[in-house]
Amino acid sequence: MSKDRHDRSPLASTDGDRRAELERTDAYDFLLPEELIAAEPAAERTASRLLLVGDSGITHSHFWALGEALRAGDLLVVNDVSVCKARLYARKESGGRVELLVISRPAREEGGWGVECMVRTRRGLEPGVRLQLERLSAGTLSDQWLRVTKRNESGTWNLSFESEGEFAELLSDLGQLPLPPYIVKRRREMGMEEYGARDELRYQTIFADGGAAVAAPTAGLHFSPELIASLRDNGVEVASLKLEVGPGTFRPVQVERLDEHEMHFEDYSIGPALVEAYERCRARGGRVVAVGTTVVRSLEDQVKRFGALRAGQYSTDIFLRPGHRFGSIDGMVTNFHLPKSTLLVLVSAFGGYARMQEAYALAIAQRYRFYSYGDAMLIWKSAL
Repeated sequence: MSKDRHDRSPLASTDGDRRAELERTDAYDFLLPEELIAAEPAAERTASRLLLVGDSGITHSHFWALGEALRAGDLLVVNDVSVCKARLYARKESGGRVELLVISRPAREEGGWGVECMVRTRRGLEPGVRLQLERLSAGTLSDQWLRVTKRNESGTWNLSFESEGEFAELLSDLGQLPLPPYIVKRRREMGMEEYGARDELRYQTIFADGGAAVAAPTAGLHFSPELIASLRDNGVEVASLKLEVGPGTFRPVQVERLDEHEMHFEDYSIGPALVEAYERCRARGGRVVAVGTTVVRSLEDQVKRFGALRAGQYSTDIFLRPGHRFGSIDGMVTNFHLPKSTLLVLVSAFGGYARMQEAYALAIAQRYRFYSYGDAMLIWKSAL
């Protein structure tokens, strides 16, 4: 672990006028040099850099040394959802190309499947238009057709896939993992291939075990089987929940004040094994460390509902922002997030606004890599 330590400035109060200021969306804006957007993952999962942020200051490390910041009796909670191949490309009968992102569970209908999609095309769509899906692996058109049925008020589209087979098999055969737009954009700018075989491996966590997320729980991407084994050997317990990351993760806050933002719902499930592990950890005085904002939202939703964890399936639109009192976790592993995003608001609420401002400024100055394929932070809850 690096001995390069940076003393932080006093944590800003969130009372009164300060809290009102932190409700402004532009309080979470920052400028990021484009070259710091990670276009590809580190050579090895654990090779990412790790910024440790706590009351005593900010320290530089690497992810392979995460165990040095943890101790026997701590509990890591990970999200074991799998990312589905939800991105499809199709051609209009006129020849125009259409990019689709499936964002809903399929509903069986006569002659096929109905789904909701986010759509990108140079020219608009109209209900009744038929699209032919591309077979990207071969660079040809498939024999799979779909029909545009309706445009929703939110800007998404309802589409009907003309298929008698299983929808999951269709996605597996013709789809791609939905890399975030900023990765694709950065790769285009660098003259790189937009999507490759490496993404099939590295945009899934080692914990992936079913479900249908449209984005990876990126904090989990840094873990290798060897690191998990080492942590367990040293007395750190690991348990999981499953939250299906939805399209809201791509959407910036577009209103001036946070209290005007309509948060997206996401489904999550908690099993008895996590409930038992959580209770054991609390009983022995260990620390609970959430791996990713999806885990934080799930656990905080549980504490808000029940004051504890209960096994079951749930849906939450919880928006964690300054003023929220975190009751479920002591630390969190997370990546560096986009400006004006609900995720940046969340980490600022947990770690303290002033402290996160300092950490992000330092990360930029020290050339940390940002976003989904970038570096990570371990943030400890402030005792101040």
